[in-house]
Amino acid sequence: MKVTIITVCYNAEKTIEDTIKSVLGQTHKNIEYIIVDGASTDNTMKVVGKYKDRIAKIVSERDRGMYDALNKGIAMATGEVIGSLNSDDFYYNVGVVERVVQAFDDFGCDAVYGDLQYISKFNTAKLVRFWKAGEYALWKLAAGWMPPHPTFFVKRSIYMRYGGYRLDMRLAADYELMLRFLKKGNIRAGYIPEVLTYMRVGGMGEKNFSSKLNEWRDVYRAWLVNGFGFPILMPLRAFTRVIQLFSTKR
Repeated sequence: MKVTIITVCYNAEKTIEDTIKSVLGQTHKNIEYIIVDGASTDNTMKVVGKYKDRIAKIVSERDRGMYDALNKGIAMATGEVIGSLNSDDFYYNVGVVERVVQAFDDFGCDAVYGDLQYISKFNTAKLVRFWKAGEYALWKLAAGWMPPHPTFFVKRSIYMRYGGYRLDMRLAADYELMLRFLKKGNIRAGYIPEVLTYMRVGGMGEKNFSSKLNEWRDVYRAWLVNGFGFPILMPLRAFTRVIQLFSTKR
């Protein structure tokens, strides 16, 4: 099975080499690696250039943000399965993609996801929060649940059928896409109860308080644009994150 991994980046010279090595070091060899850079002004492309012979496609141009860059990568992808790995994240071990491919074969599903560990931006050996995704259930979506985005692998045919990321969602485009795929499209998702990805706290996935409020607004709006009713269990979204934080620190 051919797997496309997309890394989007902007001024990521300090972390992107870890990301690249994480992908290129995978034991699954049938990987198409695509890097989409937003016209970085630092040495990001110099770092990327060191590995250009092993990267299938490299694009560096101005874009409209992370999700626009992801859509560009999806449009270029030729793999049967597509996953994304941000430029401040890296895989848990060298067997992650191979494990994902095995799960697609075992489950016969349209998407696969697993668990994620948040780690310190300055000390990658320090665990900050453990995101145990758990088995997928439709009702969880109404509580704001979603699979960890950097662990989410989807068949390319699903993107072709239901579309990519909505740029008007801004801070909840990943949630809206998964809601559209899982609830509206009713695709089949398989869960791997293992950590697949490390995410640095303070990177692309970390938001300030104002951004969090805007994210919540977009999460609610995701339900409206897809023709669903008001998600009454949504307040549980914050509660589950607090539980994750305290269970990590025990």
